[in-house]
Amino acid sequence: MQTNQETKLLMLGTGGAFSVKYNNNNALFTHGSFTLLVDCGVTAIRALHQLEVPLTSIDAVFITHQHADHVGGLEEFAFQMNGRYKQKPRLIVPAALQDSLWEHTLKGGLDNPHSGMTKLSDYFEVTAVAEDTPAELAPGFTIRLLPTVHVVGKPSFALLINESIYYSSDCTFDRERLIRLHEQGVRHILHECQLTGTPAVHTTLDQLLSLPEDVQHKIQLMHYGDDMEAYKGKTGGMSFIEQHRTYRYPAL
Repeated sequence: MQTNQETKLLMLGTGGAFSVKYNNNNALFTHGSFTLLVDCGVTAIRALHQLEVPLTSIDAVFITHQHADHVGGLEEFAFQMNGRYKQKPRLIVPAALQDSLWEHTLKGGLDNPHSGMTKLSDYFEVTAVAEDTPAELAPGFTIRLLPTVHVVGKPSFALLINESIYYSSDCTFDRERLIRLHEQGVRHILHECQLTGTPAVHTTLDQLLSLPEDVQHKIQLMHYGDDMEAYKGKTGGMSFIEQHRTYRYPAL
């Protein structure tokens, strides 16, 4: 896709699920006047407040999967937007997650028969997106969902933005995909990284270091542990992405 505007990224947090030093790995992508929040974890609302980003400036929220560090703040976001600001925010959700997001994550706190608020669409303008099908969320801003393996049997998704920026969210290592994305011309790979330990439900630093150097140079690491500073200079051609810093990705 051709676009004449850069895409900006502001990481609300870059930490793994059990990080204390870093916020949950949630991201704000801005393209022109459109802002997309990718995941809304437990620390998301606090981080937005710290960064002085009004909730009302967020045009849509996208959820990659249902772990608390990615959806734990969505209930508060819904309450604030509906109650304080009298707005129904836009929620972009993988079709495979639409029903379970309500039934298994949000219903316990948001279900309120007395007020008539009893389903996901009462709180959000819901757009369900099919996997591997480009969806234009705003002029010049397109996403494509790529299914990932994180926890077996639990749907999870990565994002390909404007066919140029790959955002892995949480996933196990997929060497073939990363090399294929590189060969297809993807320019930036934002990838989660488990710094120590053996592979289980995350991609390890050692696995990423096994990639060819030209692929490594496209990778920015996120979703890391509190010991990240000790690994600076030990990540090959890859670099760490930092929370609360704005990154700019030029248009194709």
